[in-house]
Amino acid sequence: MAERDLADQTWRLIQDEPRDGATQMALEEAAARTALEDDVRTVRVYSWEPSTLSLGYRQEADSVDWDVCEREGIDVTRRQTGGGGIYHDRYADISYTIVAPADEVPGDLMDCYALFCEPILTAFEEMGVDADFAAAEQSAIYKPSCYLRDINPAHDVVAPASAPEQARKISGNAQYRQRDVVIQHGSLSYDRAPDKHVGVFDEVLETDTFTDRVTSIREESGIDREEAVDTLAVALGDWCDATPGEWRDEELAAARELADRKYGSDAWVRDREILEVSEQ
Repeated sequence: MAERDLADQTWRLIQDEPRDGATQMALEEAAARTALEDDVRTVRVYSWEPSTLSLGYRQEADSVDWDVCEREGIDVTRRQTGGGGIYHDRYADISYTIVAPADEVPGDLMDCYALFCEPILTAFEEMGVDADFAAAEQSAIYKPSCYLRDINPAHDVVAPASAPEQARKISGNAQYRQRDVVIQHGSLSYDRAPDKHVGVFDEVLETDTFTDRVTSIREESGIDREEAVDTLAVALGDWCDATPGEWRDEELAAARELADRKYGSDAWVRDREILEVSEQ
């Protein structure tokens, strides 16, 4: 479907309250069902409480320093998307989701990334951040960490874009398809929490390993977090002409059940196994 047709569909914008990592991931699946069964697509902005480490789908659980996560009160979940782990700090991270039927968006993955990242790049521009897709690949420093993996021009956003030799990662974005629905989620670095970002992994990493590779909205433009969140929400809503909305009771109930059975269970987080209802 061409970009100009997005606004012809029914979209809702959810500026979500902070939730735990398992519930945040489960809500994406609830939104996928709503898109298919009720013809309502979703864009949302959200944060994580408590701060959460989300593992990439195929990431090995032994790459995590579980003792640090327990001591620091950091939740751990596993995403449906690949890549390395992302430490989503309650304050330093701003996240978003886009959910739409697959037959309404480009079938080519790169074209779909380009379309779905349009509002993200618009938001950065409105925030005063000189950001764009990475101009060139950068090799991985530490693969278990998403922000220290190789930088891919297809879906990684860097700043300042006008100075490629100085550009550092400011946003990572990923997609997966489920039940004929495309789900894209991404993390925007509002601020940096280098001690936590490197500390959640079971390998000694210097904090400058992170700060040399990653920048933030606060560093690039100086705006406050609330303004950054609102700017992202407006950009997402304008992109698809979304109506302000909220989760339905049945979506929240379904997400709670799925969070318990899947995204919050050790079977999923450590071994990528999904418990059946009878196994809970």
